[in-house]
Amino acid sequence: VMDVKFDRFPKMPYAEAMKDYGSDKPDLRIPLKLVDVNDLMSTVEFKVFNGPANDPEGRVAALKVTGGSKLSRKEIDGYTKFVSIYGAKGLAWVKVNDRAAGLEGLQSPIVKFLPLEVRAALLDRLDAKDGDLIFFGADSEKIVNEALGALRCKLGEDLNLMTCEWAPLWVVDFPMFETTSDGGITAIHHPFTAPSCTPEELQASPLTGLSRAYDMVLNGTELGGGSIRIHQQDMQTKVFELLNIAPEEQQEKFGFLLDALKYGCPPHGGLAFGLDRLVMLMTGSNSIREVIAFPKTQSAACVMTQAPGIVATKQLRELNIKLREKVTAE
Repeated sequence: VMDVKFDRFPKMPYAEAMKDYGSDKPDLRIPLKLVDVNDLMSTVEFKVFNGPANDPEGRVAALKVTGGSKLSRKEIDGYTKFVSIYGAKGLAWVKVNDRAAGLEGLQSPIVKFLPLEVRAALLDRLDAKDGDLIFFGADSEKIVNEALGALRCKLGEDLNLMTCEWAPLWVVDFPMFETTSDGGITAIHHPFTAPSCTPEELQASPLTGLSRAYDMVLNGTELGGGSIRIHQQDMQTKVFELLNIAPEEQQEKFGFLLDALKYGCPPHGGLAFGLDRLVMLMTGSNSIREVIAFPKTQSAACVMTQAPGIVATKQLRELNIKLREKVTAE
């Protein structure tokens, strides 16, 4: 329709996407990257930095904006407010006005807290030049990734940093599991996704095990997600065990599947493709709702069909459903 042809899609591991872009659906049109500086900030006396830098679940990352020193303090304050949406408590920054001038050539409320050797190593790592602006995120890894990942995309749009019109890729090698708030583990996709390792290797280190899941991404939008599925009974049983599903519950809920796998199942997989998301990008729409025939409101109502409607008593009786009416105060 648009006479756009793509070459072979590049592949990017999930870990690389999160480390460099703070997102599992990175927009590769934007040349900005996150850079880890945990090691540089772990010894500084500035608690905002050394706290997360020494926390196993924390992260301190920098985002260099080439030519960004032209941004005003008001604009920087606006970006600080923007990242607060993602849980960030603030947004530290350094303007590189004249690198050769040393401390006097750096403009920032925090630069005085950074020793000379840390400043030099930081500027070297980021390859900072005169006129650049460096933003910092320091918090839990999750908050830093979400906040700086979103800031990266907003800067790309605001400063017109796009290097191309279309940037597709596959994101691969997703982790199998993640931890829950109660200390357990849960499947990142679903418990039927095939791991990239043996059952024994998965048992030995479930949180480092990778899955054979993959997402198709275009311009920072996930167009589809899928995976190769588990087709061997011993692997499926092991995944259930790691998810703390007892043998009895396995048989009750998934006995049919385990039996089918026991008697033989070919390797298989697939991809759920979001055509409406692609149409949204093709038309330059800002929301998927603009290209859906019958979009729903925030309350799940449909303005086109007036759904949900009144359900007849006869229909409810057929389904053995009874509605309790709200008691109104007199």
